[in-house]
Amino acid sequence: MFTTVTGPARPSSSLRRVLSVSLALGLAMALAACSSGSGGVASAPRPPKRTSAVPPVRQPTRTTPRDAAVQNVPGLEGVIGASQSQLVRLFGEPRLDVWEGDARKLQFTGTACVLDVFLYPSTSSKEPRASYVDARRSSDGQDVDRAACVGALKGK
Repeated sequence: MFTTVTGPARPSSSLRRVLSVSLALGLAMALAACSSGSGGVASAPRPPKRTSAVPPVRQPTRTTPRDAAVQNVPGLEGVIGASQSQLVRLFGEPRLDVWEGDARKLQFTGTACVLDVFLYPSTSSKEPRASYVDARRSSDGQDVDRAACVGALKGK
């Protein structure tokens, strides 16, 4: 005798129950494997627990300013150690007068060069004194001899 099947065979209710329980158990096992430490995805290590506090860093206190290192270059004798007013008498009014904290930069310009004079606080004087000089050409900014630039700006 022949039976005709008109559609897909449907599993019985007991088979459906077994399949759904098996599927649920499989998912539960897969999730458990991911969260366990063996064979699953490794998690980031926990940072170590601190057992003692780091002592604070003590900042030294300075009661008096110390003198800046002075640039000693032949030809700069009238500039190094000079005050702002002495530099103005020597070169005229500065193009720039910039303060950074207790340090000061004066910039003097001429056709030949640009002269930057850096003044720092001194323990021997109330006002800052020139401690460093830098010089460059006006045209392209290349370094030039500092003493030659001082000489050129004095005679302008």
